[in-house]
Amino acid sequence: MIFLDTSAVLALADTRDSHHTEAVASLEAMMSEGHLLLTHNYVLVESAALLKSRLGPESSMTFLSDAERFTVHWVSPADHAEAVKLLQTRNQRGLSLVDCMNCVVMRLYAVNTALAFNADFEADGFEIADLREDLADTGRGPGTGGSR
Repeated sequence: MIFLDTSAVLALADTRDSHHTEAVASLEAMMSEGHLLLTHNYVLVESAALLKSRLGPESSMTFLSDAERFTVHWVSPADHAEAVKLLQTRNQRGLSLVDCMNCVVMRLYAVNTALAFNADFEADGFEIADLREDLADTGRGPGTGGSR
């Protein structure tokens, strides 16, 4: 199982995003390897709002429809309280409540890897899914002359 972050959702949806090609290739590799995607409802809300404002309502609705294929953790009051505590202790790093909830949910599900394009995960001891080496080995990755 791999955690899906808002930064990856935006990269997947926006063809102008500097991480778009890498995000698409990574997602395709993950799906072909049978990985499941985990996220939480705060990411759904954040992503849908950002997609709507940046790319329009159709992009937002497409994402929300696609989200039915993810494992979505619905945040409980206890989860929310734990994320607020993290936010209070880590706010000097500029994290958001959603960032802190990512940590709570990943720990809850014992997930160590995120499909993401920001350093927050590594700073909290998680790994960023980096399939570039795997993709280069198959000739499908960015810069390898492969498709996409």
